[in-house]
Amino acid sequence: MSDVEDVPVEGAPVGDPGVEPGGFIAPVAMEADPAELFAGDTGTLDPAARVVLVDLLRRRYLSAERTPERWQALLAHQTVIESRLHDLFVTLVVDRDRGIAYKRQVRSGEVDIPILLRDESYTRVETVLLVQLRTLHQQESRAGEVAARVDAEELEQWVFTYLDPAETNVALRQREVRAAIAKLVTEGFLVEEAPGRFRVTALVEVVLPVDRLAELAAWLRAGGRPAPEAAAHAVGSDAGFAAVLDDAAETDSDETDSDDTDSDETDSDEEDDE
Repeated sequence: MSDVEDVPVEGAPVGDPGVEPGGFIAPVAMEADPAELFAGDTGTLDPAARVVLVDLLRRRYLSAERTPERWQALLAHQTVIESRLHDLFVTLVVDRDRGIAYKRQVRSGEVDIPILLRDESYTRVETVLLVQLRTLHQQESRAGEVAARVDAEELEQWVFTYLDPAETNVALRQREVRAAIAKLVTEGFLVEEAPGRFRVTALVEVVLPVDRLAELAAWLRAGGRPAPEAAAHAVGSDAGFAAVLDDAAETDSDETDSDDTDSDETDSDEEDDE
């Protein structure tokens, strides 16, 4: 017979699943302990939830279309992921209808909140394209089309309609348009289905709600200078690709331009292969 007697646990809550009848602590099998993913790992999130959390912090948005497995993981762990983001003064917006999730910087005039998502700018050419893509997406949706499609030549002509008629360096503007198109493809606004042929994604609808679309369109028609506050933040402030997530999209570049429209961003723009 053992000389060591079981000692009852005082104050143990009734019905606690970790306590046996009589107040003794129930043994826990070793295999039930959370698995370490690396030496010294004290994290408690499921591995899939950790990957989604990192994705949301590094990128402007998470798309059900582009990364369906991570989208499902987000839905399965949404509550705990939101809690971790709240610890960083960032909220999560999940648009299940469009299959897009993005983060948004918390801002308050009453509490001193450190800002994680930085403001940066879209160029005027990129802004023109975003406004036109949003307009096209709206028109095609009203016509009952599943998706809007556009050619590179059309995108170029859109930009040229907003240029000064006296503009003579057409080759330079064409290079700017091509660079802007490439950026919008990288950020998920456009999907190139064939060389020079693009499909407009639902992200543009999230980035530019109808009211902001009208403000930006009016601003561009007026020449785009100076940028009113509403226009300056229409493409990305307080986003999550709001970004991008309904305010604006978050871009992930380190360069800013005071003459361009703003967008929130995180510190990285790496697009790893999924």
